[in-house]
Amino acid sequence: MNTIAFIGGGNMASAIIGGLRKSGRDAASIVVVEPGDVQREKLRVDFGVRTLAAADASLATATLVVWAVKPQFFQAAAAPCQPHVGGSLQLSVMAGIRSDAIARATGTQHVVRAMPNTPALIGQGISGLFARDAVTAAERATVEQVLAPTGQILWVEREEDLDAVTALSGSGPAYVFYFVEAMMQAAREMGLSTEQGKRLALATFSGATSLAAASDEPPEVLRERVTSKGGTTYAALSSLEADGVKAAFVKALKAAQQRARELGDEFGRA
Repeated sequence: MNTIAFIGGGNMASAIIGGLRKSGRDAASIVVVEPGDVQREKLRVDFGVRTLAAADASLATATLVVWAVKPQFFQAAAAPCQPHVGGSLQLSVMAGIRSDAIARATGTQHVVRAMPNTPALIGQGISGLFARDAVTAAERATVEQVLAPTGQILWVEREEDLDAVTALSGSGPAYVFYFVEAMMQAAREMGLSTEQGKRLALATFSGATSLAAASDEPPEVLRERVTSKGGTTYAALSSLEADGVKAAFVKALKAAQQRARELGDEFGRA
C-alpha cells in the first residue's frame, strides 16, 4: 500500500488519520512528522502510525504528502522536506498558504489545497478543494478518497474561491456556536436551565439543517412555512430584520473572506 506522509500532527491531521484508520488503512502506510514530543507520542499510541521528530529521507517513499502545519511555520517545515517530496502529490490543509508557494517549496506542481472545518473531527465536515492544472484525475480521486472519512467535499475552479470557502465553512462552525450561545442565553433569561437551553438549541440547529438538506425547497421557502404573519416566529424575524442582523452577518462573512486574502498575502506567496 502506498505511503501517506503528514507534515504536522495536530487536530486536522489527527482527524484525517483517524478517518483513514477507521476506513481500514494500514497504520504502517502512514508516517507523521511531528516535532512535539507529547503530540508525537499521542499519534503513535492512538493510531499506531510511524512518527518522526524531523523529516528524513524516508519521506521519499510517500506518494501523498499532507501539509498540516500552522501557516506561519510552513516555510521552516518545508525546507528539510523539500529534497525528499518532489515526486509526491501534495495536499495542503493549511489556511492561507497559496498553491504557488507550496509548489515552489516542494518542487512539484502536483498540489491540491483543501479548506476543511472542525466537524471533520467527527466525520461531518466539509472541505473546499482546489487543484493546480498539473493534478491528474487520478490524483483528484486519491485526495477525495483520503478526505472522504472527514465528511463532504466541494471542488472550486479558482484558487481565490477558497477565501470564500474559508469565510463560509472554514470559519462557519464558530458562527453556529455563536448563535447557539445566544439561544442558550435567551433560554436562561426566559427561565429555562442552561441544559434545557442547550438541548433545545442544538436539536433545533441539527433538525433544521437536516430538513434543509433533505428538502428540494430553498431555505427561504422553508423559513416562510414556519413564519405565520402576526405569530411568534414573525415577531422574532421582524426584530432581527429591524436590527439589521442579516446584513451584519453578510458583512461579517465578507470580513472573514478579506482576512483570508490578507493571510494569503502575509504567509502564502511564493
